[in-house]
Amino acid sequence: MKTKSITPILNVSDIHQTFQWFEKLGWEKRCEWGEPVRFGGVYSGECEIFLCLNAQGSRGKGQGNSTFGSGGEEAADKGVWMSLWVDDVDEVYRHCLAQDIEVTWNPTDMPWNVREMHVRHPDGHVFRISCVLNEEKD
Repeated sequence: MKTKSITPILNVSDIHQTFQWFEKLGWEKRCEWGEPVRFGGVYSGECEIFLCLNAQGSRGKGQGNSTFGSGGEEAADKGVWMSLWVDDVDEVYRHCLAQDIEVTWNPTDMPWNVREMHVRHPDGHVFRISCVLNEEKD
């Protein structure tokens, strides 16, 4: 099998609120389907995420404020975890703070050669936003 792309599907409790959350993050609405709307999609560049109201997967926000490190609880959130790769994690961090998006791990240089931060969707989906620290030269 050769996979050409992958599109995750997030179970959400409020699809309109989720469209707004992704717009604050800098994504755009691609589509919505149903009356009332029960399914939709958002995109950024070549990446797309489908949204499904109360179906297709699980969700659930943990009680902690941090999703990683000392005092963090990686298993508390029952939603999907995804890695988003960007050019500048610190720029995304400043954007998220300005948009009042919940940041659960501040930008940190990690031992696996990435700078990483986490944001959490209101339904407990966690996005690891990362960039490579040092590109290895051939």
